[in-house]
Amino acid sequence: MTINAEDLHKVAHLARLSIEPEATERYTQALSSILSLVDEMQAVPTDGVQPMAHPMDATQRLRIDEVTETNQRETLQRLAPATEKGLYLVPRVVE
Repeated sequence: MTINAEDLHKVAHLARLSIEPEATERYTQALSSILSLVDEMQAVPTDGVQPMAHPMDATQRLRIDEVTETNQRETLQRLAPATEKGLYLVPRVVE
């Protein structure tokens, strides 16, 4: 499949890209070669070919859900400027 300059500018407009006039020929050749490669790949017979493995098919090994750290809330809140009932108090920023 070949692409002409008019098609290139339509696609560039849809993608909100600007293409310099001197680069139009280079882009049309590059896009035409990409589309030709896609046409070649579509012509390859794939009947009877098994799909490749997909990483999402694997199951994740999960660890045991257990507490591994000790509660340090009291120690950390002693460093805070203001706390109340286990919560940090911060200055009001929205009026």
